[in-house]
Amino acid sequence: MAADTPGHDWLDMDAGPVVRPYTVTGGRVRPATGFDLVAFVVAAPLDRVDLAPLQPEHRAIIEVAQRPVAVAELAARVDLALGVVRVLLGDLLGAGLVVSYEPQPAAALPNYDILQAVVNGLRAL
Repeated sequence: MAADTPGHDWLDMDAGPVVRPYTVTGGRVRPATGFDLVAFVVAAPLDRVDLAPLQPEHRAIIEVAQRPVAVAELAARVDLALGVVRVLLGDLLGAGLVVSYEPQPAAALPNYDILQAVVNGLRAL
């Protein structure tokens, strides 16, 4: 089967994905560490990473994540399912090749009354 899309050797336009997601993740369906959809990930600089032993999907993630990128956006950019990206990010996190920045929980954010008091104080100036 010849690939019909440049850059995607695993995709055949008539048959769909040639390599199934469970093959890419080694049969794993859950990452070692959970990743929120809006969590940001940043990869180690390319000059510090030996890309040779990594799978092509891992390499694509590292290349895209050279700048902070949300997990959901990363999945869209590398054209992989979100679950697959989460498992692969878990691999990269375990190897120390990416860093994850989780969003603050809503409970840690200031409440509405405090924000309203700040706005009122600024208006009074």
